[in-house]
Amino acid sequence: MDGSVKLVRVLQIAMLGAILLFVGVGEAVGSVSHINNMTMFYVLSMVTVTIVGVILVVRRTLVTQSANALALRPADAPTLGRWRAGYIMTYALSEAIALFGVVLRLTGFTFSQVVPFYVAGFTLLLFFGPRRPVSAARA
Repeated sequence: MDGSVKLVRVLQIAMLGAILLFVGVGEAVGSVSHINNMTMFYVLSMVTVTIVGVILVVRRTLVTQSANALALRPADAPTLGRWRAGYIMTYALSEAIALFGVVLRLTGFTFSQVVPFYVAGFTLLLFFGPRRPVSAARA
């Protein structure tokens, strides 16, 4: 269990660093195109809202349920795999939101227009840090 928590924590830190690199690349390269298509901005904004909803469902169905089961049976490998997969899916979806910011920045949007995507991805990654399942008897 401790190895899985450590692995997920390392993945979280790496992905947080990647978002900082996204910001750097977006600002270093700047706008490759000056199309500034507001329809694309609105579509990616709606996709972002949908992704946040999916993250909440993944957390509830995979992470929380698996954590409750692991609190009772810490050596259950399939449940541990679902717990780890839930975190990885959460982090991948959060990273996708930050990538939307890079895509928008490269297609002509200003930093102030795309910074909410970076902040949302970073905040979600930071907020959903791995927590070791604890049994109710020990809590």
